[in-house]
Amino acid sequence: MGNDGADAERVRNDFSGTAHGPVIQAGVIEGGVRIEMSRPEQPVPRQVPVGSPQFVDREPVLAEIDGWVGAGGGLAVLSGLPGVGKSATVRRWAHEERGRFPGGEFYVDFAELRAQAGGDVSAGVSRCLRALGVEDRYLPAGLGELTGLLRTLTADKRVLMVLDDVTEPAQVRALLPGAPGSVVLATSQSMLGELLGDGARLMPLEPLSPEHGLQLLRRLCGEERIAAGGEAAARRIVASCGGLPVALQVAAARLVMHPRLPVAALAEELADDRRRLDALRRGGERTVSTVFGVAYAALPAPAARLYRLLGLHPGRHWDAGSAAAAAGTTVAHTAEQLDVLETASLITMTADGRYEFHDLVRLHARERAAQDDDEAERTAAVARVVDHLLTRAAQADLAVMGRRMRIGAYTDRLGEADRATAFAHRDEALDWLDAWRGELLSAQQAAADHGWHRRVWELAEALTALFLNRRYLNDWVRSGDLGARHAAEDGNPAAEARLRALLSRPLMDRDELRRARRELETAVARADASGHTLLRASVREFHGRYWDRCDPARAVTTYEEAMVYYRAAGDERGIAIGRFFMGCAQHAVGRTEEARATLQDAYDGFMALDDRRMGARALAAIGGVRRDLGQIAEAVAALEEAVAMLRERGAVHYEAQVCETLAELAEERGDHERWRRHLTRALEIYEAGGGPRAAELRRRLTDATADGTEE
Repeated sequence: MGNDGADAERVRNDFSGTAHGPVIQAGVIEGGVRIEMSRPEQPVPRQVPVGSPQFVDREPVLAEIDGWVGAGGGLAVLSGLPGVGKSATVRRWAHEERGRFPGGEFYVDFAELRAQAGGDVSAGVSRCLRALGVEDRYLPAGLGELTGLLRTLTADKRVLMVLDDVTEPAQVRALLPGAPGSVVLATSQSMLGELLGDGARLMPLEPLSPEHGLQLLRRLCGEERIAAGGEAAARRIVASCGGLPVALQVAAARLVMHPRLPVAALAEELADDRRRLDALRRGGERTVSTVFGVAYAALPAPAARLYRLLGLHPGRHWDAGSAAAAAGTTVAHTAEQLDVLETASLITMTADGRYEFHDLVRLHARERAAQDDDEAERTAAVARVVDHLLTRAAQADLAVMGRRMRIGAYTDRLGEADRATAFAHRDEALDWLDAWRGELLSAQQAAADHGWHRRVWELAEALTALFLNRRYLNDWVRSGDLGARHAAEDGNPAAEARLRALLSRPLMDRDELRRARRELETAVARADASGHTLLRASVREFHGRYWDRCDPARAVTTYEEAMVYYRAAGDERGIAIGRFFMGCAQHAVGRTEEARATLQDAYDGFMALDDRRMGARALAAIGGVRRDLGQIAEAVAALEEAVAMLRERGAVHYEAQVCETLAELAEERGDHERWRRHLTRALEIYEAGGGPRAAELRRRLTDATADGTEE
């Protein structure tokens, strides 16, 4: 007892260093000791970043997520091209639902992890475990154990997992929480269809509509800025941005940062394809290009090459065949790469099974081609596509027009394989030409830009198979004029004559008679210089069509000249055509009986050649002659049969004309029911094709209804 002081000096009760848990310091304790240790309370994770306050037009997607979660679904994948607003959408939903997940709201940005050395799925799971209070020294080494621990720690309370910029299904599967009612929202350029087996709801996100794009631009810039610059200019900006929020945000930033920059000036800058990506910059950073560049950098080499070359593809759509032509590879190999690009959301499939770029992605692909491929490779890719489309147009031309006269050798160059993949029937070929019209015209322009004269005028000649049947007058004029000019550059007077004669048709339909006459006079001179007998007949036939409008008596003389050449060439179809137009001209100058006989010969000639389209036109003309001869019943019978044949051949332009004649005959007989039926059919045809007669027929039908004459 007397040594207590000395013992006290020898016993120390100090603590130094780091403790990873509770520390107990005590002296001599009499009786029992009860120690209770509790872990410090860990804050509930609320990691999801705040979304943009300028948020429009995603209510349907937010409602779809609500519905899916409410129905018991726990996993949704929002996919779409870079910059379309996937992250903003899931962040908005997460913040609207804050408090619904007592176990916490976690956020993993896989783009950030990929940018870090060694960043992988394990790093994402580890981040979530740290947020739950697990210290690094207790983190398991393997992914399986990490995932198991995460599910254990999230087994009791609902949590939300927001996984941004996911590239692989494994990244999602590793972060599926354990508690019922938990939700995982993932964003990805890919739809991640492999997660369907995990109960995922796939939600593709589309660009903003023009109205919502304008709404976003107003919110970003302010109503006053847009109003001062004019709504029309703002709408042009929205259109140039293609409804892509990231592009609209950059455009708005330029307007806000540069108050003196007119809205119209920015709209003009963005309208130029060559300047658009440069114009979409924030400060010195080409923001939109950077966004697409990240997606491009992740592509395997074959898909990246196809991406670049598709940026050079004429027109806005392509299929596996034309894409294979661009790449110079097989269709099977190209189809695999198209799947890669579609999975990356860099291209989309349209309703007709073709593919397309978003406009800004197309410009990025073209930009990458200019940077990564030499000029020879780029030129060769365009040439391969132009030749591929010319081959397909040749196949369609053969199916639609049969053995018609052609100056170009494009059908002669078709080999066995080309003929084996030809169209099954005429209507299929015509529909193909119609669907690919934009690409064919773009291919023609691309050929013109490269100075490939023969390709330009051969495409123009092949496209007349479409234009003669479906009268896109403005396209026909542009294509025909371009083809004629390049035929002249090519030193081919026969091709120039053929295309200038064909060009006269849409010009006359547009009432440009003076120009049509100039084209025809040049065509006659070039045809005569070529020495091509059948062509000399054909251009005179077209010249006669002009005189039908201006001087019917001279038209008869011109058709007689054409017939001399048709007979010299021994062309039976040409002879029938010459007789048809001559008969029409004879009728116009009052030589009615002579016209009836000439038209009957023409009809017999067409039917012998199984040309039912021209046969129907001849029969309609015979109906008109019989009407003037007072043979009304015979006239009606001929006209109704002609209508049926024209409808069968899809020649609706001529069908409408005959329907109008039948309506006139019905009106003369007081048959108001037939009058209305025929006139309504003609109106349907004109409205579908934008014909100028539509307004007049609509007025007549409306007036008849108002005054009750159809009763």
